[in-house]
Amino acid sequence: MSIEPEDVSESLFEAPPIAEQERMVEAILFACAEPLSRAQIETRMPHGSDAGEALVHLRKRYEGRGVNVVRVGDGYAFRTAPDLGFLMQREAKETRKLSRAAIETLAIIAYHQPVTRSEIEEIRGVSVSRGTLDLLLELEWIKLGRRRMTPGRPVTFIATQTFLDHFGLENARDLPGVRELRDAGLLDNRPPPGMAMAQTDGEDEDQEDMFD
Repeated sequence: MSIEPEDVSESLFEAPPIAEQERMVEAILFACAEPLSRAQIETRMPHGSDAGEALVHLRKRYEGRGVNVVRVGDGYAFRTAPDLGFLMQREAKETRKLSRAAIETLAIIAYHQPVTRSEIEEIRGVSVSRGTLDLLLELEWIKLGRRRMTPGRPVTFIATQTFLDHFGLENARDLPGVRELRDAGLLDNRPPPGMAMAQTDGEDEDQEDMFD
């Protein structure tokens, strides 16, 4: 029996079954060390595929497993389950703590982004050294944002997806509050300047707990 032209056309553009799409997404994420956005995943899949639906099934399948499919910013990646993170620690590895100046600068950028250097200095009340910003840029926890459309067109700084990924955050709204930072040993009893002011007009009321 011959195949009509219209039948050939439909078969060429028919998306694979959702179970097969799920396997494709699994293979793509497994092969990539960096998080991939839904659009990036979809460009690697056959025409008509729905990476979003496949991700929903894949994330559900990996719930409770040793690795999970997690969202990092606008991307997705395989990550070790939070309760098993201790297995990945190297006893010989020395923890490198950031200076208080770096922690304050990072916190201000994360909570106030996009923010200029002069705005950081205004919030901290002291000048910001070039070395502090260079360190955070080297760690890839911050990056340059758009320039302000003001005299001098100063550059702004924003937190990166690498920063979110390192601290296991889905987006900036998941940033910990002062109390959580202090409990983690990242702060002493004096909160970084400006964090209590981080909530701006129009933000959801449920963010108030972040700045206790």
